[in-house]
Amino acid sequence: MFNVGDKIVYPMHGAGIIESIEEREILGTKQKYYVMKMPVGDIKVMIPTNNAQDIGIREVIDKDETEQVLGTLEGNYTYMNANWNKRYRENMDKIKSGNIFEVADVVRNLAYRDKEKGLSTGERKMLNNARQILVSELVLANELEQSEVEKMINAKLNNITEYLA
Repeated sequence: MFNVGDKIVYPMHGAGIIESIEEREILGTKQKYYVMKMPVGDIKVMIPTNNAQDIGIREVIDKDETEQVLGTLEGNYTYMNANWNKRYRENMDKIKSGNIFEVADVVRNLAYRDKEKGLSTGERKMLNNARQILVSELVLANELEQSEVEKMINAKLNNITEYLA
C-alpha cells in the first residue's frame, strides 16, 4: 500500500505523486483510489488501490538508477523486428511493462530508427509517449524541471544518433 506523498509509476502513463487516497462510488461500487498528480502535463489520475499491484504500480527509481537509465539511452541499438506490426507490439509490451529501462530502450531504438529511416505516424506517437513516461519519472527521481530532464535526454540521444551520420 502506498501513502500520500509517495512517488509512484503507473505503466503506460508515467510517474506522479499520490496527492490523496479517496473513496469514490463509480458505477454503483464504492472503492478506494490513489489520486496521483503527474508532473508532466499537470494531469491527475485515479488508480484503484485494490489492484494497484496487479497493474504494475511501483515506486519511482532513485537518483543512482538515473545514470543507468541515461546510460541505456547511449547504449547500442538493439534488434527490432523488420515487420512494422510485430515491432510495434514488441515496443508496446516494453512500455506496458512499466520498467524504466525497457522504456529507455524503446526511446533509444525508435530514435535510432527515426534518424536512419524515419518513423511512421504510429511509431512517432509511440516515441513521444515513451519519452513522456521517461521524462516524468526522471523529473521526480531527480527533483528537476521537465525542461532540464528533456535536455539531458536529448543530449544522450544526440550522442547516439551522431554515430549514424
